[in-house]
Amino acid sequence: MSDKIHAETTKVVVVGAGQAGFSVCAKLRSIGFKGQITLIGDEDHPPYQRPPLSKAYLTGDMALERLFFRPQSFYADENIELCLSDPVLSIDRFKKQIIRAEKPPLPYDKLVLATGSQPITLPDDMGGDLMGVHYVRTLKDTDTMRADVQPGKTALVIGGGYIGLEAAAVATKAGMKVVLVEAADRILQRVASPETARYFRSLHKAKGVDIREGVRLKALKGQKGRVTSAIMADGSEITTDCAIVGIGIRPNHDLAKAAGLKLDNGICVDAQCRTSDPDIFAVGDCASFQHGTARLRLESVGNAIDQGEIAARIIAGEKVSYQANPWFWSDQYDTKLQIMGLSTGYDCIVTRDSGEGVISFWYFAKDRLLAVDAINDPRAFMVAKRLIESEKSPDPALVSDPSLDLKQVLR
Repeated sequence: MSDKIHAETTKVVVVGAGQAGFSVCAKLRSIGFKGQITLIGDEDHPPYQRPPLSKAYLTGDMALERLFFRPQSFYADENIELCLSDPVLSIDRFKKQIIRAEKPPLPYDKLVLATGSQPITLPDDMGGDLMGVHYVRTLKDTDTMRADVQPGKTALVIGGGYIGLEAAAVATKAGMKVVLVEAADRILQRVASPETARYFRSLHKAKGVDIREGVRLKALKGQKGRVTSAIMADGSEITTDCAIVGIGIRPNHDLAKAAGLKLDNGICVDAQCRTSDPDIFAVGDCASFQHGTARLRLESVGNAIDQGEIAARIIAGEKVSYQANPWFWSDQYDTKLQIMGLSTGYDCIVTRDSGEGVISFWYFAKDRLLAVDAINDPRAFMVAKRLIESEKSPDPALVSDPSLDLKQVLR
């Protein structure tokens, strides 16, 4: 740790108590930072995992306590001041302090914005304010939704991305009749190949999900303030007991915008996770960084951890840079999808089908491996991870041969 940086940085404030914000604080302490750390969240729970909200926690298979990254005692033991239910109103960059709703201004030497993202919601004039319309983002969201996820009821899932497909899987497993509508021509259109979409379409249809693609929602209708049906743009009507909306998320960058920080698809950061103000960092879903010729935001647990830890190390005086190695996962029924890399710009898909539901799709741009979707195939995921991180590309013909041990492509 740099003695100069350590001496200058005595007060670190982190706004946002999700995965990224927690990672900053935990990493600072683990590498020996001795200054003050304040972690501020607007919810009333300690930092917790979000992926299980739409799966194990919603179904009751995971207790609330297991969601938390650490017990409450961790923050006291590590001398991290945890401020919950504490919304931040603004940032005063000139006085280097944040302004909160009901507390005195809080000074900082370094400020980290880990404000995350929020679901894109349906407007009120489309029925977005009706009871029974749900989003999956917070503990409160899931607790509210649980009452509607009951056997024999009907769920309308709006959006055929991973959030929508995961919600459809959970609702189906709970014994609900599920109708999923996607405005685009196919599910997973923005994020996966037609091959991956075809696999999951078949999986969901085999489980009884009614998937309707190229169908746009016109409005939700209700009685006595509660959703009862959906009117589609083609004039059809779908009767439902609840609606689960998964039409995308947007970065929470209002604080940064009001403070005059540079924005472009989120809060702009450099390779050290610094914003346009050198004393303010941004990490996780809210932060965009240069990746090739474009600015990229990664909405994933892995990115939140990696950026959070890089920011902590920079604050502590280390000379490091963030290198994006995107990976994601999705659990649907008993099927696990693991994704390594980014498929943007691919011109060829190579399929490796090992049978019995074990399959992977390899995305190439000419001869360069970009990404892999590995379905029930952890070995393919791990091999892909090693290849992409080392910037190596295998022979597509070898990849497509399921009789070949994948380890051979690492040689």
